[in-house]
Amino acid sequence: MTRTVSVLSAASALPGPTVDNATLGRRLGMDRLWEQWVDAFIGTRTRHLAVDLDSGEIRHTLADLAHQAGSRALDAAGVTPEEVDLVVLGTATPDRLMPTTATVVADRLGIDGVPAYQLQSGCSGAVQALAVTRSLLLGGTARTALVLGGDVVARFYDLTADLRKLPPAEFVNYVLFGDGVGAAVLRVGEVAGAAALRSVFTRLVGLGREPGATLEWFGPTEDRNRPAATEDYKAIERHVPDLAAEVVEELLGELGWARDDLDYVLPPQLSGRMTALIVERLKLPQATEVSCVAETGNNGNGIVFLQLERALARLAGGQRALGVSIESSKWIKSGFALEGL
Repeated sequence: MTRTVSVLSAASALPGPTVDNATLGRRLGMDRLWEQWVDAFIGTRTRHLAVDLDSGEIRHTLADLAHQAGSRALDAAGVTPEEVDLVVLGTATPDRLMPTTATVVADRLGIDGVPAYQLQSGCSGAVQALAVTRSLLLGGTARTALVLGGDVVARFYDLTADLRKLPPAEFVNYVLFGDGVGAAVLRVGEVAGAAALRSVFTRLVGLGREPGATLEWFGPTEDRNRPAATEDYKAIERHVPDLAAEVVEELLGELGWARDDLDYVLPPQLSGRMTALIVERLKLPQATEVSCVAETGNNGNGIVFLQLERALARLAGGQRALGVSIESSKWIKSGFALEGL
């Protein structure tokens, strides 16, 4: 049995036009100093939002965006829906608890009669989806899989809130995140021109640690006097760079690759400023950084696939890349390794 899984393609879908910090600030009643603060201390310049800022209407669901990304990934790979043997979706923000967004997207794409799994997680769910898919492809009868990841966080925003009165753990979410979905097509075997997924892992490392991020799901009878989303940005600044460095060391050690062997690195994408700090901590001066967060915002489970889309366009035969994703919710570190074929 072959022990290789190839990534044939990756594609993405982002909702609506770009929203810059000035536009977001005006909508939220913030002044020019706020915009300058976001530019300097967050480092994310634009993002795409599924909500219309003027009306508050949700214009794009997770399923809408996943359908677009999945269709584009299949087209790029030259794979028909009938050839897909497995669908896996990672998300923290499904449209509903049931039916799963994974099954809705499969139906829209014309995929039927195959396993369809949905993983509930934060941004590391994208790597979890890759890990589960790779394991199932190598251990079963499935040959071709569609893997998706993404989030629509804007539907948790309270556009009537006075941001000047919000604590930092709530306020920062309005500028960190953007909505978006990505997808990839994986196939068993080595495919010329594709990228071999040489390794992938995820590991919970949150024993005894307070969550660094929370996202609530309220039922109609629940007490809603707690914030829908929080982010402990200070804890993330302390822990994420070190966790990312641990992932790099583990992948290099497992594969027997040297640091100088790396051509590309796909670092965690919390924000523009945090990504710069993480890249500095990784100490990979020979590797070209593949990042997009400053333009797209943090897309949660979508961001790894957005990076993959950019990396696959550059990765030549024999070149190597490492991807790292750190989830701060209950602290999960994850990573993967690619090699051009």
